[in-house]
Amino acid sequence: MEVITKAVQWILDLGAVAMLPIMLTVFGLILGQGFFKSFRAGLTVGIGFVGINLVIGLLTTGVGQAGAMMVSRLGINLDILDVGWPIGAAITFATPIAMILIPCIFILNIILLAVNFTKTMDVDLWNYWHLIFPGAMVYYATESLPIAVAAALINTIVIFKLADWTAPAVEHEFGLPGISLPHGETVNWAPVTYTLNKIYDAIPGFNKINITAANLKDKIGFLGEPMIIGLVLGAIIGVLAGYEAKAVINLAVQMGAVMVLLPRMVSLLMEGLMPISEGARSFIQKRFPGKDVYIGLDAAICTGHPSVITLAILMIPVTILLAIVLPFNRLLPLADLAVLPFTVIWAVAASRGNLIRALINSIVIVSIIFFFATNLGDLTTTMAHAVGFDFPAGATQISGIDMSAHITVWLIIKLLNPSNFPAFMSGVIGLAAYALMWIWVRNDIRKTYAKV
Repeated sequence: MEVITKAVQWILDLGAVAMLPIMLTVFGLILGQGFFKSFRAGLTVGIGFVGINLVIGLLTTGVGQAGAMMVSRLGINLDILDVGWPIGAAITFATPIAMILIPCIFILNIILLAVNFTKTMDVDLWNYWHLIFPGAMVYYATESLPIAVAAALINTIVIFKLADWTAPAVEHEFGLPGISLPHGETVNWAPVTYTLNKIYDAIPGFNKINITAANLKDKIGFLGEPMIIGLVLGAIIGVLAGYEAKAVINLAVQMGAVMVLLPRMVSLLMEGLMPISEGARSFIQKRFPGKDVYIGLDAAICTGHPSVITLAILMIPVTILLAIVLPFNRLLPLADLAVLPFTVIWAVAASRGNLIRALINSIVIVSIIFFFATNLGDLTTTMAHAVGFDFPAGATQISGIDMSAHITVWLIIKLLNPSNFPAFMSGVIGLAAYALMWIWVRNDIRKTYAKV
């Protein structure tokens, strides 16, 4: 067991950038693509992710500092510190349940594929932490390893089904055929955003408004170009942060660069993915006629969409404002302001890039995230203490936007606590509402793209 644990940890320590080329090379060989074709494809994907991470890093640096300055200027005093997704991942992988769940989730994925319960083959092992996180939370909530493992695997099944269901939207909205996004903290918002979109369709007048990043240039000319949108939004954020003129200009140019570079890095990543995707489709069709398989990848591949990155930058000051005005919120948004491109993916996809609808969707999502962060702040903090996380000076509780974006985690925690009747009933009502939303919109994606 110790040897297996060390081997798994060694692989995880490589990080996503190094792990993906290895995984995709092996996957390509299994598909009969040959070593050099598989290796080239895997390496191209890895390089694409390096580029995406560099651009996201540029966004993180600029946004993180500006967000901190805005928070400081506004004098926000909230007691749950947003420490960011890297800390969330590190804490999750440090829990006792992590090394048990990594092989369990992988084996479960293979079984579900074999019995045709899912079409998603999740090759993004590094981001297994999103699937392990629910189990880790349940472990510290119940102190029961079997219950925690069962909860994590049930959650994984739900996420894979959500990934299958939304794969056509990933193809047609983001230009990623054969790809699904088994990321719990992103895809679990799809039933919510598609429900909201169905409501918008029924509102006279509002249902006719359609402003997208693509048609913005036609409406306002030069000012609608992505780099100009990034420049303007970056300048606004810099002013709100109280920067001097030089710093405002630097941030504005950085955000303009993000708007231009991120889509190009995603295009490079797709260049590597296409041979693997085509190989997988050919391999499956030869052996299992009529069966499709989606390659499950990091949701980062959708962050280059013009509407996603535009909305994400716009949501930075909006998120800080929500943190102030929502009476129930205790989360101080800081480190995870840079994950807003991930948070708004399904706000954009459900609205088909309509920025007005997507903005409302995003406000709803972030508001619920603040509720989850506040409600589960004690448990998240308990988990961090248990693995020996070194708390920042003055911080008594921690969480994050990314860690608190799991609807399924909140539902599971509440449903596993029948002794606390109000909490249990909130879980029952929440589960019923979530299931009904999913049922209500389950055919919408298929209908939307039936004629595409």
